[in-house]
Amino acid sequence: MFDQPTLDTNEAPAYLALADELIRHDTTSSRSNLGLIEAIRDRLRAHHIETLLVYDRAKQKANLFATVPAFTGEQNGGVVLSGHTDVVPVTGQNWSSDPFDPIIRGERLYGRGSCDMKGFIAVTLGLLTDIRLHRLREPLHFAFSFDEEVGCLGAPLLLAELAQRGIRPAGCIVGEPTSMRPVVAHKGNNAYRCCVKGVAAHSSRTPSGVNAIEYAARLICRIRDTADALRRNGPFDRAFDVPYSTAQTGLIKGGNAINTIPDDCEFFFEYRNLPSEDPELFFEQIARYAREELEPQMREVSDAAAISFEKVSTTLSLDSAEQAAITRLVRTLCNDFETRKVTYGTEAGLFSQAGIPTVICGPGSIDDAHKADESVELSQLAECDQFLRRVLATLTAP
Repeated sequence: MFDQPTLDTNEAPAYLALADELIRHDTTSSRSNLGLIEAIRDRLRAHHIETLLVYDRAKQKANLFATVPAFTGEQNGGVVLSGHTDVVPVTGQNWSSDPFDPIIRGERLYGRGSCDMKGFIAVTLGLLTDIRLHRLREPLHFAFSFDEEVGCLGAPLLLAELAQRGIRPAGCIVGEPTSMRPVVAHKGNNAYRCCVKGVAAHSSRTPSGVNAIEYAARLICRIRDTADALRRNGPFDRAFDVPYSTAQTGLIKGGNAINTIPDDCEFFFEYRNLPSEDPELFFEQIARYAREELEPQMREVSDAAAISFEKVSTTLSLDSAEQAAITRLVRTLCNDFETRKVTYGTEAGLFSQAGIPTVICGPGSIDDAHKADESVELSQLAECDQFLRRVLATLTAP
């Protein structure tokens, strides 16, 4: 892992060795995360901390939840440290080194997930050596989920299990990369699949066919027009770097030959909404246009023509209450009272919806996530370590 003489491995903090171990697990969302989860489970057990695993339907992926109880035995209340274990693909990216063979160059740790967000998870696990030295008056919880990168698919299962078991943390810190500055809000992200079913015909006989690509194009233009209206007219929240809700089409496929009227077209689009906006209102505008204007035209040729939609994934928006104890705590420990909101999504909105007040604060910059040569500054990991130790101190009895 270490690129000597950058760092003396004998003096390296424990979380760097942990980050090395975590990054070496290829937990791209298309793959199982069980190797990583089981390694974390075993490490927690070695410190006499019991874990709860919540699996997906196929038993190929799992969320992990663990609690270090208060000295009284109390397991409710306290703070959750939350992170996702999956990473985005490296396919097609030009890395300078093996993305799953982490390395330190200069003052940065390189590897897929180093920034988003195995660095944070490693720092949380680095607390284990010292955590039993503290007499906790409130519990400390660990929550590690799967498939955040493809629509926050794991966290809802975990949160439902916690609710069923009556586990009620008082607050949550999601360690997504924020350069260790508190983030109190982010947009929601809603992904949709649209299928346009047309009627095939020879391209010389256009009146007898229904061109699925052309009708899909009309829908895509309506999405673009709606997005442009949001950009011009708002509503606006100037605390975001993009201060209005946005929409865009990201994937499309259809047709099979230049001289055949295509009978099918599929595309995917997304809507990133401000916390104040209801995403269903945007979707209904698009669906109504398809239902009331496009489908009647298509069915003048064939009753079989149709347009259908499917909601693929939802990342709930976050808008943390400034008066919430966790918000005040994180702001105080970071000595940062600026209102900061981001356009990318996280699992924080799910925790908040479940009644667990949540703030985002973690090492690294989102600008370094997802790309080739993903990395995190060593100084950011060190700052995160000190921050989490201050959090631990606030949970410790006198």
